[in-house]
Amino acid sequence: MIDSKLRDRAGRHVTLRPVDDDNWRAVADVAPRDDQRAWVYPMAARYLLTSLRGDVWTSLAVYADDTVVGHVMWGVDDDGARWIGGMVVDAAEQGRGVGAATVATLATWLRAQPGCAAVRLSYHPDNPAAATLYPRLGFALTGEWEDDEVVAELVTPPTP
Repeated sequence: MIDSKLRDRAGRHVTLRPVDDDNWRAVADVAPRDDQRAWVYPMAARYLLTSLRGDVWTSLAVYADDTVVGHVMWGVDDDGARWIGGMVVDAAEQGRGVGAATVATLATWLRAQPGCAAVRLSYHPDNPAAATLYPRLGFALTGEWEDDEVVAELVTPPTP
């Protein structure tokens, strides 16, 4: 379990846990709001399959107390950078600070890993929630692009 002791705005303890036999169905069922589907897959199941079928990404279940409320994954690039990707917070759980707690928790943990050259993520530039959240958490645009997404790198310690 990855735990930075952060809580969402409802006071729930947000942790990141391995996807396992007990929680994979709940993680697979996580779905964003309909208006977010231009930027994320319609169900977290797609991200789970990406991490299961390749050797780049590791999926994590996002918990608020004892309830699965989201999905996030991380990977390591050839240059030693750690990447955060595939974050989906269930539509019913949005607006409570779960996303901020998730990114801050994972970024802090990744930054502390041996050999971590940087912590990066990418997002579609038309995604207003991402464009507001990530800079607030200490990420700055690098000027690089990953497919149709802008790349941001953690420049200051994340604070939710």
